Amino acid sequence: MKIVKAVCSAGRTGFFFDDQRAIKQGATANGATYYGNPVTPGFKAVRQAGESISVMLVLEDGQVAWGDCAAVQYSGAGGRDPLFLARDFIPVIEKEILPALAGKEITSFRQMAGELEGMKAGGKRLHTAIRYGVSQAILDAVAKSRKEMMCETVAREYGLKALPEPVPIFTQSGDARHDNTDKMIIKGAQVLPHGLINNVKTKLGEKGELLREYIAWLRDRILHLRLADSYRPVLHLDVYGTIGQVFGNDNYGAMADYLALLAKTADPFALRIEGPMDVEEREKQMKALAALTRIVDERKIPVEIVADEWCNTLEDIKYFADNRAGHMVQIKTPDLGGIGDIVEAVLYCKKKGIGAYQGGTCNETDRSAQVCVHLAMATRPDQILAKPGMGVDEGYMIVYNEMQRIIALLNLR
Repeated sequence: MKIVKAVCSAGRTGFFFDDQRAIKQGATANGATYYGNPVTPGFKAVRQAGESISVMLVLEDGQVAWGDCAAVQYSGAGGRDPLFLARDFIPVIEKEILPALAGKEITSFRQMAGELEGMKAGGKRLHTAIRYGVSQAILDAVAKSRKEMMCETVAREYGLKALPEPVPIFTQSGDARHDNTDKMIIKGAQVLPHGLINNVKTKLGEKGELLREYIAWLRDRILHLRLADSYRPVLHLDVYGTIGQVFGNDNYGAMADYLALLAKTADPFALRIEGPMDVEEREKQMKALAALTRIVDERKIPVEIVADEWCNTLEDIKYFADNRAGHMVQIKTPDLGGIGDIVEAVLYCKKKGIGAYQGGTCNETDRSAQVCVHLAMATRPDQILAKPGMGVDEGYMIVYNEMQRIIALLNLR
């Protein structure tokens, strides 16, 4: 079967682009936006509307395969590609990619995705968001040409088995970390709440006291609202490097002491802390996370460290996993570019005995979230992010419902 036509359209994402550096430097929240000046190149404001690009491939039997190009909320930070705006990148897609796809014979996902990874525009590798969305469309085209689900395509091509069993879903609260946690508990989310702890003064506390108080509230709230003792969600907090800001990025003993205190506060629930420090450089970040992980393990502190910043590409993920820089690695799906690298990243982490968190961003779309569910159902990461958005209900619904549809169809097979 061939792709006969290809077209793209501009779209919105489920959240915003935020200038992370400006927020860390003191930009203040004001309603749904921020006061302050942007500092990351490309930003016109600290917060601006998230944008996406849909890429649609018309197959010769009339079916339409499609995917969404999208980039993370904190674009341009932590070693990532620059801000992804539709007006800047639709011309690139229309000039460099669509002509190459129109008339192309559909072969295998791995072959076609590999060809996409090798494409360049202006002598440079394609933006991660473009590779992300176009590879989704390619996977959908291969699956439709073979009359199978996307998860079945991935499983078949990578020698895996798509199982009719759910993957734990991780929900994120945004700044509404109390009201949204109630939603998570009511819906039975297996991992919660993310928390968006991205400011020392207002969220972590000058001595870490605010986060500890919040974890105590989380613990008590779950115990109060849960309908059965068997509901024991994992508490996963993303602290955006603020623990390092308070205790010192290389003061591993002090950070470990604080993590032990948090773990005791979280009991009886398991605790994960994502991004305890951010040293603004890949090599230093890996070494810092590896050192902290080693001390946590030596002291048998019941907390899992999750790597995020500066661990963006498949190469980065392998590097952090090889050096045990964290107990778990976030595979931030848009940052990897082509979705074949997401598959490879999950499988590599599992091979190395490192937790695989197939994440992403609130700043994605319903389509990219659905495709990511198919990847997870084939590769079986430890958890998958509910996305897009920060409202809990919508993102959890999209991921949960797609997962349940896949399970029902796999059982039907």
